[in-house]
Amino acid sequence: MTVGHAHPNYTAVFVWLLALLGVGLAASLVPGGRGVALVVIFATAVVKALLVVLNFMHLRFESGVIYAIALIPLVFVAILAVALFPDFVWHAAPRGAP
Repeated sequence: MTVGHAHPNYTAVFVWLLALLGVGLAASLVPGGRGVALVVIFATAVVKALLVVLNFMHLRFESGVIYAIALIPLVFVAILAVALFPDFVWHAAPRGAP
């Protein structure tokens, strides 16, 4: 971690987190059904996670190696999720199973 970096404005980040919490809670009132509400809720969750990671964990000030360490396992999880998707969706049972 760099020694001379400026600290984030924690109060502003906290206010943003509260505002995004309100958006996530109000998502159930959005017209368009459950699908739109889920998209809004998950989008706000991703933004909140990024705010916490970048500001409170100070990853904004780290080198690119930290991002590689975090992203490589996510790529493997995505590959496995795509590869195993048919098994999850169609519940391929082995032969002879009831």
